[in-house]
Amino acid sequence: MSETSSTSFGIMTAPMQVDYQDILRVWREADTVPEIEHAWLFDHLMPIAGDPDGPIHEGWTLLSALAAQTRRLRIGLLVTSNRFRPPAMLAKIATTVDIVSGGRLDFGIGAGSRPSHPLAKREYDAHGLPFHDAAHAVASLAEACTVIRRLWTEAEPFDFDGSHVRLTGAFGNPRPVQHPHPPIVIGGRSAATLRVVAEHADVWNIPGGDIDDAVRRGALLDRYCVEIGRDPASITRSIHLPVSYEEPGSTRGAIAEAIDAGFRHIVLGLPAPYPAEVARWVADELVTTSAGQLTAP
Repeated sequence: MSETSSTSFGIMTAPMQVDYQDILRVWREADTVPEIEHAWLFDHLMPIAGDPDGPIHEGWTLLSALAAQTRRLRIGLLVTSNRFRPPAMLAKIATTVDIVSGGRLDFGIGAGSRPSHPLAKREYDAHGLPFHDAAHAVASLAEACTVIRRLWTEAEPFDFDGSHVRLTGAFGNPRPVQHPHPPIVIGGRSAATLRVVAEHADVWNIPGGDIDDAVRRGALLDRYCVEIGRDPASITRSIHLPVSYEEPGSTRGAIAEAIDAGFRHIVLGLPAPYPAEVARWVADELVTTSAGQLTAP
């Protein structure tokens, strides 16, 4: 059996420095390409690359529009910043997208921009959002995952009195299409975030670039799962890999390394501008060719 037989491939189109029509074109095409199983946006409010004053689209609003324009792809944000939206509001937004998509949402969430990123704080100040330290962000993420899951699943209103999240009479209606709830994808690499992953995630995503570090982080996640009595294999390992149109061989090499390291959920980041028929190119030059290389004698 091919090593890629249990591996899913998707694309990510960062919604900055591009027009809506550009992204829509790529997603509509990808929806017709069976080798591509999922498609992702990211969650920033100001550009983090290119012209700092260039265009950028809000992720969840755009995702809902794309959900209505596609029929097959799993869809999501890689990943939502928990700092941007109160978790009960986020649960409602995500439920709506799951309904619009007919049950195709993968719910991506993370602690939010890391303080070391040179442009991390700018978008918070520009939108009047608080920017707490990393410890606060991770603790808030853990509570958010708890209340979001409860809003998706509990049959009666409930109160929640956490250190960072407080709700009175919280209740989710309607429910997501998916039962018991959409898969929870948590992105991050810090030890503190990995503890949240062990407790709450169905899928763990890490940015690519240093596969050895990704493997070490995966081993740490395994350890945290064992500590709480969870089977580490119950969490799908996901990795984001940047695509090179000019040197597809380098991308195929990164894919092979990731699969060899146990990552079975591959998200291929497409740089803009997007070439014509880029989704078909991804399938032919990256997905299918990678599968052939892995199965060659």
